Amino acid sequence: MMNLSYNHPLRRSLIKQLIFIDENRLDLVDMYLAATPIKDKDYNFFGRYILEVEKFLREFDYSFSQKLETVFIGSEVTLYYVEENQLDQYTICFPEQSNPDSKCISLFSPIGRQIILKGINELIRLTTPNGEANVIIKDIEFKQYC
Repeated sequence: MMNLSYNHPLRRSLIKQLIFIDENRLDLVDMYLAATPIKDKDYNFFGRYILEVEKFLREFDYSFSQKLETVFIGSEVTLYYVEENQLDQYTICFPEQSNPDSKCISLFSPIGRQIILKGINELIRLTTPNGEANVIIKDIEFKQYC
């Protein structure tokens, strides 16, 4: 019997991401390193990202909803700003798809690079050009199908 999960749009989209990362890894690493402060650089970021996506794909179930436990590229993330008691949503994307007016932010943006690969209900001390804020990841939903 055919496993329908192989044809699921989320699965297909994540596989396309892995192929895109593989084909553009040097440029993506250069962009990541240029956008990331020295103290925050993770020289194995894409290696870790690929491992997390591959793990997710191995455990993928066709009945799976669009809700995720981990922030991947293509995720719409709801952040709760603790001090302001306010919610905000961002969709994490590749740089060329970035559109801040529609809350699509690059994975290399100050917020994007700090929440990528983080988990649901995780508390993060977010540092942006506007200052620091404590945020909790309240919801992660896959939105961006390529």
